[in-house]
This record gives sequence, C-alpha cells and structure tokens, in this order.
Amino acid sequence: MSDYTDRRVVVTGAFSGIGGATAAMLVEQGAEVYALDIRPVDLKAAGVFQVDLRDPASIDRVVEALPDKVDALFNCAGLPQTFGPVDVMCVNFLGLRHLTEALIPRMGRGSAIANVASVGGLGWPELLDRIRELLATPDFAAGKAWVEANPDIVDTGYRFSKACVIAYTMNRSTELIANGIRINAVSPGDTSTPMTSHFREFYGAEFWESRVLPAGRPAQPAEQAAALLFLNSPAASYVSGANLIVDAGATAARIMGNVPTPEGLPGTSGSR
Repeated sequence: MSDYTDRRVVVTGAFSGIGGATAAMLVEQGAEVYALDIRPVDLKAAGVFQVDLRDPASIDRVVEALPDKVDALFNCAGLPQTFGPVDVMCVNFLGLRHLTEALIPRMGRGSAIANVASVGGLGWPELLDRIRELLATPDFAAGKAWVEANPDIVDTGYRFSKACVIAYTMNRSTELIANGIRINAVSPGDTSTPMTSHFREFYGAEFWESRVLPAGRPAQPAEQAAALLFLNSPAASYVSGANLIVDAGATAARIMGNVPTPEGLPGTSGSR
C-alpha cells in the first residue's frame, strides 16, 4: 500500500536525522529520490543538491534543476533554538513554504506533501491570529520582514516556526485537495537526531535529563520517517490537512496528567 517504486520524490534535510532516514528509506523502496540539504548528501539518489533554505535564490536555483514532475515532497529540514530566531524561521517555515509553493505546479492528482513540524508547535491555536498575519505575507522577503518586525511573538523562532508549519499545512490543504494534492504534517516528539545535543544545550542538561518519556526512550529517526512515508503514500489517500503527533503517547500522557510537565516547557518537550 505504501509502494514508492518509480515515484519521483524530493526530500529536504536529507543529510541526517529524520530527513536522512526518510531519504534512505525511499531509496530502499525504489523511489526516484532528489535529496536536498545545505551539506553534501552521500546517498545513491537520482539527484543531490545543496540548498540554503534561508536564501530564496538558492531555493529557486535548485527548483530549476529539479524534474518537471514531482509525486511527493518531504519537508524535513530544520534548525533548533540554538540558531538565531530569524535563521530558524527562514529554514523551518519560510524556506519550507517557498520550496513547497514552487513545486506545487509540478504536482498532479495523487501527489502529496508531508511537512515535519514538532510537538513544540502544538500551541498553534493560541497563536493563530498572529500566524495568519505571517501566512498572509506574499513571499519570502515579506515573510522575513514580518519575522524581523515581530520578535515578541517569534521569540527563539523554534516553537513559533513549528506552529506556523502546522497552521500552513491545514490552511493550504483545502485548495490543494480540490486539485487532488494532499498535504499533511508530522509532529515528532523526542527523537534521537543530531539536533538532540542542541536541545540539551538550550534547555540545560539537568532539565533535559529530568523529562519523563512514557515509552522509556526517544524515537529513532526511522520511526518518524515511517510516518512520513505513510502520509505521502496511496495508503493515506483520504488523509489531508492532518497533523500526526508521533511521540509514543507523550502528549496524551501530559494532557491527561499521567506524567509531569516540566516547568518552563508547558505540555510538550519540543524535540524532533
């Protein structure tokens, strides 16, 4: 049901972590993979491109080199809070949006988009009025200007960027599904990736080690990749506009009061 044989797919963040696992899994499943990252990707892919998602010109150059037809897009690239808030917003949301909108005209009926958000973005409903302002910006430059003008809401950039990814996914789904294109998001919980050391640095070792994970361990990147492959496969043909939380029930446990919520990080761990 999730066969990717000969399907043409684009994966961002393909160097490591969730994006790396996603790209590798797609190659194993016979997909024609175009791997994108700011770092050189060592993968037996149909095409490998270096791209800086902070730079719309860099994105546009790669888009020009990609095939005229794309069956699936996996937006996995991301930056943690240890980078500056503007860079975080550019990579996690504005670059994602710019690439996605550039590739949509190449996607036909039956194609799909999967965006990596985070449990850190689950507070999006309380932020929706401000998120709508950013969603209304017409392009990358205008979006970046909005980000720079609103440091109060952007904060470190991580949580707000992931909230924007979820809201963008939901908002865009209505128009796209009318054309037979699906778009969904995955919100990973704690996942062992190269980002983990950055989250540990940001929150502090004592706080980080005090977290309670109901499953007793973080996810592996391949476990998040499997959810992404499902959402962009024909097996999920009637799933669109969804945000799939993949955290082994950690969010459910916190909502129901079954595990403590660490002070300063209400309701979510923020890791992916």
